Amino acid sequence: MRTRIKICGLTREVDVDAAVAAGADAIGLVLYAHSPRAVSLERAAVLARRLPAFVTPVALFVNATRAEVEAACAALPAVLLQFHGDEMPTDCASYGRPYVRAARMTRGFDLLDFARQYADAQGLVLDAHVQGYGGGGKVFDWSLVPHGVPHRLVLSGGLNAVNVTDGMVKVRPWAVDVSSGVESAKGIKDAAAIRRFCQVVREADARIAAHAPTS
Repeated sequence: MRTRIKICGLTREVDVDAAVAAGADAIGLVLYAHSPRAVSLERAAVLARRLPAFVTPVALFVNATRAEVEAACAALPAVLLQFHGDEMPTDCASYGRPYVRAARMTRGFDLLDFARQYADAQGLVLDAHVQGYGGGGKVFDWSLVPHGVPHRLVLSGGLNAVNVTDGMVKVRPWAVDVSSGVESAKGIKDAAAIRRFCQVVREADARIAAHAPTS
């Protein structure tokens, strides 16, 4: 299986182009004003228009109003919604659009029950539990992820080219999501770091496939 790659928190055209050239499957556009990587909806639309077919724009929301989400759906026709706040299952599903839901991983958090609540999500983004919203570039304890979660899992939280292989081997996620791990400054991506991250993910895929049991 090929692990999908999302590069999140893009703010510049050059970074969108670098992510696409490196083979990313999706880019994340943060529509949350309190984030250092926030972009306006107008700016998000400009960046999304640079994407070729089959590279998905993902709009990240934190407790946005209904009007804000609906405006994003109108401005970004191919958008995948990502909810990172306190949105309830009915809120996420009410837009009739595909979405992923962030899960803030900490000891005692029941991911299996969370997955059942968000049964119609396209995936769960596993992130560190820190003060505020988002993972803060922190790695959570990957052993907290139980077996048998009935969802595609997106591993996030402090990933970089050094640790992503270990995370993939331990969690076996459907996708990985990186932001600060490919930056030179908050919201400013490093093209070489993006290329290296994507290369390492592909190498990890090959390593995992080589050790997979054969029938």
